Amino acid sequence: MFKSGLISFLLMMLLFGSGNILTMEKGFVAGCTNVTAQCPRPESCNVYGFTDWYKVGQHCVKYFNKHLNFTDAELSCRVTAPGAHLVSVHSKMHNDLLIRIVNPKCNNLSFWLGGFEFFETGTFAWTDRSFWNFQVWTCDKLRICANQCVEMKGNGQWNVNKCSAENNYMCAFRRNTFKSDSEKMK
Repeated sequence: MFKSGLISFLLMMLLFGSGNILTMEKGFVAGCTNVTAQCPRPESCNVYGFTDWYKVGQHCVKYFNKHLNFTDAELSCRVTAPGAHLVSVHSKMHNDLLIRIVNPKCNNLSFWLGGFEFFETGTFAWTDRSFWNFQVWTCDKLRICANQCVEMKGNGQWNVNKCSAENNYMCAFRRNTFKSDSEKMK
């Protein structure tokens, strides 16, 4: 009797006590980490006419919750802002910033990045012609299908999908292409 009482007491202390052994952060969902719980979204882009976009490195980026195939998404980016393309990713920090923009409530979303397989060679390239120097593939990348384009999953990892599939997308353009709001006022 004493043993079972002690075990119950210890379990209650672990579960409801002041210790931090089994505490979970608000917003925790099993199998999904809320990346915005402690990390704010990136700053707003300071380019005149594009303040609803976000700064990510030297680029302004914007997420579009509109399902388009890869080609139509790229064309939409080019029409939306001069010099814009589907976003390319060159570091873990930038990859994480993109997830903070898209994933404020830990949704299981996926969206087009600007990566595509170059003529079915297994080599990938960016639509903005920047150097392919970073990647975060899931196991699913190994799927073999013609016309593969790169999508980012809600967990920040990349996957390939048929370019004809419809997906949300993210556009980007270089900030130095435009004058900032403060320069515009001069």
